[in-house]
Amino acid sequence: MKIITKAFSIMALSALIFSGCNNQSGTSETEVPHHEESESMVELTPAQYKVAGIELGRIEQKNLSNVIKVNGILQTPPQSLASINAVIGGFVKETSLLPGNRIEKGEVVVVLEHPDYIQLQLDYLESDSKLTYLEQEFARQKGLQEKNVNSAKTFQRTTADYKSIKARVSALEQKLALIGISAKELRESEKISRTIKVYSPISGYVSRVNVNIGKYMNPADVMFEIVNTEHLHAELTVFEKDIGKIKEGQRIRFTLPNEDNRERLATVHLIGRLINEHRVVKVHGHLDKEDEQYFPGMFIKAFIEINNNTVNALPEDAIVQSGGKHYIYIFKGNRIEDNQEMSDFEMIEIQKGVTEGIYTEVILPDTFDINSDKIVLKGAYSLLSKMKVSGEEDGHGH
Repeated sequence: MKIITKAFSIMALSALIFSGCNNQSGTSETEVPHHEESESMVELTPAQYKVAGIELGRIEQKNLSNVIKVNGILQTPPQSLASINAVIGGFVKETSLLPGNRIEKGEVVVVLEHPDYIQLQLDYLESDSKLTYLEQEFARQKGLQEKNVNSAKTFQRTTADYKSIKARVSALEQKLALIGISAKELRESEKISRTIKVYSPISGYVSRVNVNIGKYMNPADVMFEIVNTEHLHAELTVFEKDIGKIKEGQRIRFTLPNEDNRERLATVHLIGRLINEHRVVKVHGHLDKEDEQYFPGMFIKAFIEINNNTVNALPEDAIVQSGGKHYIYIFKGNRIEDNQEMSDFEMIEIQKGVTEGIYTEVILPDTFDINSDKIVLKGAYSLLSKMKVSGEEDGHGH
């Protein structure tokens, strides 16, 4: 697809070039003379500039020679992944969630109903009522015991009953809390509900839905899975022979499957201590920036920089080859010709060094100003095509 796109851009640019040449044949003698292109210079009209897809940039500093190539995936840490179960089994009465839905912490994910919920609330209200009675009876018997009016056996029996019902009420309160019912509100209103609401423990996106209306969910059944994609990490697979070179704090450069021309950054955070049956170790990397395009389980290709040895580098698309040599194009500025703005570019020869991923080391001529010269990062082959066409028209080529 990349080759087809590049070929289409060159064909479109060539069409504009020939069109421009035909239009220039009618230029009157009073117009400004046409700017001549040298063997190393090329000019573009605004239309040609747009068709060529020109993008400008500068030399980057990259660590290309001392890296380890690895594969990996984007993973979710345990605290960012939630499996939602029914603490007490019930039938699904209501839910509106679908995979991909955004949900906030504390938001209702499903409504369940079951007779057991009614019985649990009833048991609590009855036990709470008994506790109120036994509290009063315990206080009365204690007073009588202090005055030696009642027997010790009666006081002991009352004390045991009071402590037993108190423990039962406390246990029932905890059970109610597990299914999202406030014991205090139930005690005050005495209104029993046959349904309960289940809430999301984290904010994130619904990744799995295993429910439907009327389905009975056991406590062991996972009803939903919620994933928070804001804190993904890179889980890299490093071979045993390379693990000794990996240190915490080293830089990681990685690309996504659909973005071979864009590198993203991470940092080595943890190094696994177990070598599995495939003789590899898992290395955990923290991402520099979060991105909505990241998904758990996404495959990545990565480079771990094992030491700091930076070089001048450019994307591969910025370098063209002609006559067995390698060149880049420098933007020389804009000027007005024939009442339109022309963009000038100069082709300079460079030497290529090591290539890692989408970047290549470049050795630049002494005349190149690394701080000010702008380089054509995309569209370089379109410029080369125009130069060759211009050279053929002039009777010579580069």
